[in-house]
Amino acid sequence: MRIHFIAIGGAAMHNLALAVQQKAGYTVTGSDDEIFDPARTHLLEAGLLPAEMGWHPERITPDIDAIILGMHAREDNPELIRARELGLKIYSFPEYLYEQTKDKFRIVVGGSHGKTTTTAMILYVLNRLGIEADYMVGAQIEGFERMVRLSDTAKYAVFEGDEYLTSPLDLRSKFLWYHPNTAILTGIAWDHINVFPTFDKYVDTFRQFVDTFEPDGTFIYYSGDENLQKIAAGARGDIQCKPYSAYKGAVPMQVFGQHNMENLQAACMACETIGVKSEDFYREISTFTGAANRLEKIAETQSSVAYKDFAHSPSKLRATVKAVRERYPDKRLVAAMELHTFSSLMADFLPQYNGCMAEADVAYVYFNPKVIEHKRLTPITADEVAAAFATPNIKVFTESEALQQQLRELFATELRGKDVALLMMSSGTFDGVDVPAFAKQLIGA
Repeated sequence: MRIHFIAIGGAAMHNLALAVQQKAGYTVTGSDDEIFDPARTHLLEAGLLPAEMGWHPERITPDIDAIILGMHAREDNPELIRARELGLKIYSFPEYLYEQTKDKFRIVVGGSHGKTTTTAMILYVLNRLGIEADYMVGAQIEGFERMVRLSDTAKYAVFEGDEYLTSPLDLRSKFLWYHPNTAILTGIAWDHINVFPTFDKYVDTFRQFVDTFEPDGTFIYYSGDENLQKIAAGARGDIQCKPYSAYKGAVPMQVFGQHNMENLQAACMACETIGVKSEDFYREISTFTGAANRLEKIAETQSSVAYKDFAHSPSKLRATVKAVRERYPDKRLVAAMELHTFSSLMADFLPQYNGCMAEADVAYVYFNPKVIEHKRLTPITADEVAAAFATPNIKVFTESEALQQQLRELFATELRGKDVALLMMSSGTFDGVDVPAFAKQLIGA
């Protein structure tokens, strides 16, 4: 089988390419207009890095068995146009994952927040118990070489289910392709306003997801979410609906925070549907320290600690700040976050951030006006952002260096010698900041 990836450099796409390359009898090629680390290094080491960047329709030939199309490509991509002219089979990323696992028992984790961590918890426990599974997860997990695995031997597949668009040719949510036997929905909090312009449209894609379950499927949902309660009440009669709440057992855990205890309980219930006993799950998950960039501890001294997190949407931001506040009630909590996604940089969406960082002692918000320009969005101002967050502890920055300097001064003066919990949150990098190194510098680790 010869497989060609259009837009091979994406986080998920390059991991899928690496996974397909491992399958016997498969030859993989790919293209992209730009590829950054860590994808660049991973592809180079595997011999899959394109010899030159850009799109080369002459390389799309009739002997290619399948094209896998990444979301980064546009509908007018020259290679895509050529593939369609030749009548080649074109898969989206989620469509190909389903095609490769359609005869397996599929567990899918969706929701506006916590899906990466919950998926990671399931995979961590299955790995510890020696239960083989194919998977796709949005972060690096301890004990796993890559973020995607496909095999001919695993009976199970565990997917993180994203509600964002499938591909330039398919504007439905990715998770509608997976047809789970068991699925978790962690909660619904409006996100991706550029795709779902109203909250009702956003909720509806989760309702559609439950309609895609395999016959006699199991729907595990957070009991405290009114929208999920309504979706469960309207689910097909053959679907078994199981609400969950936070784990409150006696086994001590490495992860912390109310939201993580909810994720943990959902993961346990999903594992139970494939025969894992709850006591075995709790024993193994007790050593789980988290997925990369999800409340990941990056520095620590005797008096202070620093975490980084992927949090960028309002619900993620609120849950993450709350978790660190509860974990370290006696420390000064300094939280810095970057508005980086489409939704977070849209003026109509900003009010959703009201009070999200209220529990921090010091709260800094950063955004780059050039990113807004690049995304072709309506400009926003620092004052508008501050008004949207609507708490007196908020200070907004539009230059990364100014944010960094403010943090340096804060730790050198007011916080010098104090017990501090530092929380850096972004789906980006604060414009090129080495966050772990910077955090260590700030707290003196």
